[in-house]
Amino acid sequence: MTKGRKRAAALTGLVLGLIIALQSITVSAGSLDSLKGGLSAVLNPGSVGLAETEKTYAGEWDLELWNAEEQESTLVMANVKSALNVRSEASEDADKVGKLYKDCGGTILERRDGWTKLQSGNIVGWASDQYLLFGEDAVSLANDVGRAVATVDTEAVRVRREPGTESDVLGNLPRGEIVEVLGENQDGWVCVDYDGEDGWVFSDYVSLDFLIDAGETMDEIKAREEAEREAKRHVNYGQYTTDAVTTLLLAALIYCEAGGESYEGQLAVGAVVMNRVRSSAYPDSIHGVIYASGQFTPALNGKVNKVYESGKIRESCVRAAEEAISGVSNVGDMTHFRRNNGRDGIVIGNHVFY
Repeated sequence: MTKGRKRAAALTGLVLGLIIALQSITVSAGSLDSLKGGLSAVLNPGSVGLAETEKTYAGEWDLELWNAEEQESTLVMANVKSALNVRSEASEDADKVGKLYKDCGGTILERRDGWTKLQSGNIVGWASDQYLLFGEDAVSLANDVGRAVATVDTEAVRVRREPGTESDVLGNLPRGEIVEVLGENQDGWVCVDYDGEDGWVFSDYVSLDFLIDAGETMDEIKAREEAEREAKRHVNYGQYTTDAVTTLLLAALIYCEAGGESYEGQLAVGAVVMNRVRSSAYPDSIHGVIYASGQFTPALNGKVNKVYESGKIRESCVRAAEEAISGVSNVGDMTHFRRNNGRDGIVIGNHVFY
């Protein structure tokens, strides 16, 4: 196990702490708004570069260096199984301005009389404290459900097998590519997930973000529901064609997320998507789940579309999609997965499902 992987969990918590301690939280949906499917990132500093944060903290990566008290006073997380209403005023009788879903977070703006005014994505409104988490509880949940990503901000960056310019090159990442961060080291290199392998990129060429889901405004909910109704209407006009298209879309996601995994690993990714479709905490269509903002990195960076349009999808991924759509699951009702970082869950190949 690489040093980067061992420290991945610490990095995730640290990035969240740095974002809040430096008061660089942005609450607009930003570039993720282009992927309307429901949820979007709320904790997204835009360009908190690894080199910059190392300089700020004297080159040390230590959880003790950030101000936990300040962090805990800023973050709020939803504490619900499905969704909670956010209202225009601190009253159950006030108009609903949006909804926060399971695992969504936001920024505290004001607190009074058992209510909290918060901002999450495009939502600004009041929510009852009985459905929210604060302080250490909020931080713990955010670290559990959030994820650190790196965005390439140069024309291209080489991905190497080990940290250092003398190491073998695994491949290249183009400008704008978004990859999951697995860890870091003291020499200015970041460990990232490169097609299922541990790869290393030089920190000067990437920006680090920490992503947590945001809620939806009532207008966003209305637009999403109208799009889903339209999709269902077209199913009635071409059941076989639409089903084939949907199956290939899921197969494309499986290929991007687990193309190099065993068939069991591919089926597990498809099952996670279908479990989300069946859950009230997520959009109720395969398309909506795949393109929900901040959820699946290959959908976020355009890889799913490219693979789908190319038609070059492994037969095993298509078969896994068909089986998952038929109701088969080899991970129970689990709705999340990530590169195996030692957390509890079902480990299949390089992924842990939870």
